[in-house]
Amino acid sequence: MAATKRLTQRDIARLAGVSQATVSLVLNGAVSAEGRIPQETRERVNKVIRETGYVADPVARRMAKGLNRILGVFTYEPAFPSAQADFFTPFLLGIEEAAQELGYDLLLLTGAAAGKQRKIFGNNTRLRLADGCLVLGREFDRDELARLVAGDYPFVAVGRRDDAGGPVPYVGSDYASATADLVDQVRRLGHTRIAYVGPSEGAESTIDRWAGFSGAIAGLHVVAHIPDVGQRGDKNLDFLLASGATAVFFTELADAIEVEEAARRRGIEVPDALSIVVLGNHIRAEKPGRRFTSFSIPREAMARGATEMLVRRVEQNAPIEQILLQCDPVEGETLGPAHRTSLKTRP
Repeated sequence: MAATKRLTQRDIARLAGVSQATVSLVLNGAVSAEGRIPQETRERVNKVIRETGYVADPVARRMAKGLNRILGVFTYEPAFPSAQADFFTPFLLGIEEAAQELGYDLLLLTGAAAGKQRKIFGNNTRLRLADGCLVLGREFDRDELARLVAGDYPFVAVGRRDDAGGPVPYVGSDYASATADLVDQVRRLGHTRIAYVGPSEGAESTIDRWAGFSGAIAGLHVVAHIPDVGQRGDKNLDFLLASGATAVFFTELADAIEVEEAARRRGIEVPDALSIVVLGNHIRAEKPGRRFTSFSIPREAMARGATEMLVRRVEQNAPIEQILLQCDPVEGETLGPAHRTSLKTRP
């Protein structure tokens, strides 16, 4: 796939039918532009900028007026509601700490009016107020990511992202290796019949977990795969017991909690009769309960590393980096040796 040509101010001027100097004045928001450039002309230039997704060359901006010392933070999902706090809070903490140490302020970009799908390149985008942008989300808009990669605006993704017409700068977590390590631990404890509850495709984090699992199961039998999340615990438990699985891997903590509670109601001991592993820790569970065997996701370290990487790109025009951080094991209480006798579903 050929790389998209990067737009310049000259291109914007040609498309808008104005001089390059006019485009420069509009982009820089000079006070004098209000009096020197007709409203109709400014609107025409801004319309072309919105439609093309053009963002100003940061090197040229530094030469012309210096850094604003502001970093943008864009999230594809709301960052503050309690339903998302488990996901975003440590990222925001890491970004804030690193930005403060590096002498930058933060600008939270919502990308759209309430109730609409968030877009980095929406009609009200304010990317140019910031020197660069950190992008977060469970899943990214692939078209917008490709536009960022093709452009000159510095950005860094928090979390691994596949190429989008070119390499994406990111700091992520090595979910594949951490998942493979848990599979090896299950094997050492004598389990041979295992199950997986969670999708095998979707966001990169989902794909990485499945890749780590499927790449490490040599000699084991995957007797059940439930791709849907959010199902009733009793329904999942019935299916798992019928399969004869002795160890189950969950991508979502909420599903693991449901199954563990259903097992307890039936007198099925975890981990004596059924072992449960969760592929990634969470800040808090929906309800208080047991400590699940898992691995820790270095969310704050990811965010700090991404912020530091972005500043290198802003200040030094540093080349693209792609970094994966290690996930440390969480011992937990829900993984034990394989139970030698088969389990039957209990009413």
